[in-house]
Amino acid sequence: MSTAEGVVGPGPSRVKAFLRLVMIEHSVFALPFAYIASLTAMFQVSGTVHGWDLLLVTVAMVSLRTFAMAANRIIDREIDARNPRTAGRELVTGAVSVRTAWAGALIALVIFLGAAALLNLLCLALAPLAVVPMVVYPYGKRFTNFPHAILGLAQAIGPVGAWLAVTGAWSWDAVILGLAVGIWIGGFDLIFACQDVAADRAEGVKSVPARFGITAALYGARGCHAVTMALLIWYGLATGAGPFLWAGLVIVVAAFGYEHAIVRPGDLSRLNRAFFTVNGVIGIVLFTFALLDLLTRGLTW
Repeated sequence: MSTAEGVVGPGPSRVKAFLRLVMIEHSVFALPFAYIASLTAMFQVSGTVHGWDLLLVTVAMVSLRTFAMAANRIIDREIDARNPRTAGRELVTGAVSVRTAWAGALIALVIFLGAAALLNLLCLALAPLAVVPMVVYPYGKRFTNFPHAILGLAQAIGPVGAWLAVTGAWSWDAVILGLAVGIWIGGFDLIFACQDVAADRAEGVKSVPARFGITAALYGARGCHAVTMALLIWYGLATGAGPFLWAGLVIVVAAFGYEHAIVRPGDLSRLNRAFFTVNGVIGIVLFTFALLDLLTRGLTW
């Protein structure tokens, strides 16, 4: 059937295509920091891991990200069709219909709200606020040269929400971690946007690289990641971190150094390695060392 008819192959094929559309595997970028926040909160509150809360945090994070990605792809489908890099995306080729994408997005949103309700009333009350930047972000490139900041704000919500999910109370420690995550992701979005400068300028799509150039964007990303490290150090001090977390931060510094060494204004050939591989490693490494740190300090299962 055609895309206009809203049917693309049998059910399982539509599900697989939708999961490709939202790049479900990239949840690895945000989940580790939500887990760090959740587990640290559990350590401070009771010293014990609460498996049900951790499961609900996982469901909430993945479902909200799925909604955000689907909405992003739907809103940007016409821009994507005119960009050679994105012209093969599922909504452009018809592998996923707009109707299917909206259905998947709305299902993910309902699941997110349900998980928030099961966590506590504060999470449910604040859940709609978490949705707003997810929808605003794809429109950001139409009215500001700094859509990366909107993405950073959207991502900063994750650790704060995960902490609230466990404690039901506000925490400035969680805000520090959230800011670190948001500025980190905003920084590597600056790098990622460098590959679309020509297409963005041709289409009037706004971004830091399109407005100020690739060199400025890469310097901006370095500044963002320097601030990220400062915030992570602050978070470690604020939460009384032990040697394992500090060791993890040393590895993160090295990873940032490698990331910025392999992407240069005149050579973007290794940009995908910097964006996908290195940033995936950063999240996993920091979570692993944060978990080891909490376990050695007394966190129990």
